Amino acid sequence: MENIYYLLIAFLIAWYFIYLRKVSECAKVHVDNYCKKSGLQFIALARRTSRFSVTKEHGACIKSVFDFEFSGDGESNNQGTLTLCGLKLEQVVLPAYKINEPY
Repeated sequence: MENIYYLLIAFLIAWYFIYLRKVSECAKVHVDNYCKKSGLQFIALARRTSRFSVTKEHGACIKSVFDFEFSGDGESNNQGTLTLCGLKLEQVVLPAYKINEPY
């Protein structure tokens, strides 16, 4: 009977890592779309945290926070924050950044 518990634990760990990979891919899609829509150049994406959370809006979900680098003028880089609740985009926070002005 204890073998079933070992298999269940191994299955849950494997599922969690596969789920985190899916969340990372979804975050990349959200950041790409956001940068294209805002006219920014996307540079890099990295996960900061992932944890279980309960919210009134989404209920029980795994909340993930990502840091991403972008450029508004093609020369400098800035760091923004992307928050996902499950696979849904919750918020994007950007600092003030420099943009190229057309002449």
